[in-house]
Amino acid sequence: MNVNQSDDNYSSESGDGFQILYQDEWYVAIHKPSKWLVHPTKISPEGRRIILPVLRNQLGQRIFPVHRLDCGTSGVIVFALSSEAAGELSAKFEKREVDKTYLAVVRGWLSPTEGSIDRDLAPEPGKSVQKAVTNYSTIAQIELPVAVHPHSTSRYSLLEAKPYTGRRQQIRRHFSGISHPIIGDTSHGDQRHNRVFKEMYQSESLLLMAIEISFIHPFLNRLLIISSPPDLATNTILKKAFRCDNYLDKRFSDAKFVFSN
Repeated sequence: MNVNQSDDNYSSESGDGFQILYQDEWYVAIHKPSKWLVHPTKISPEGRRIILPVLRNQLGQRIFPVHRLDCGTSGVIVFALSSEAAGELSAKFEKREVDKTYLAVVRGWLSPTEGSIDRDLAPEPGKSVQKAVTNYSTIAQIELPVAVHPHSTSRYSLLEAKPYTGRRQQIRRHFSGISHPIIGDTSHGDQRHNRVFKEMYQSESLLLMAIEISFIHPFLNRLLIISSPPDLATNTILKKAFRCDNYLDKRFSDAKFVFSN
């Protein structure tokens, strides 16, 4: 399946709607643009763009959320096309039978360059903590001649992150908790380093991208792998900053999904 990709993966002017990565009679996967909410909440800012009604109109049928991405996070997200399909896939999420891979740009160089963050997280302030584990591996590192106190230069890493658990804002909170916050994170990040990327690379978004999700299809009983590269603007930033053309070109092919035996 070869799908042309727009700059932000959504074009209201053209009427194309969201970029569909995969669709069958049970599920649909799209590339979620940054700054879109999956569904409205009580604290949603007025005027915030909501995926559910737009995608429902695009498909001409009801859709059911089975997982979520933070508003600022872009990338692969899956919806069910019936309540039965939603229940089956939701159960897989609860049993940790869904693998998710993210790309993230963080402050600093991690040591070791690959490993796990095992730090319990509370779902909400005042609530009991829950087990939370995120695995990561470093793809590329850079050092910029930009002083951010107390250092005379600034270091950054491009990572692949794989959350084993699915706690609220887990990846963002985990990397912030070990002093390697994600660039562009206005809640858990470092505004000084956010400004460096904004000034040097015109980066306006959270640099956390859901690039792949895989699970045994509940109705076809085959491993389904759905992937999507970062949007064009983010892809340009990553290539310019990290010189990671080979990684990005190799990691993402024209195929947006594949069934694996």
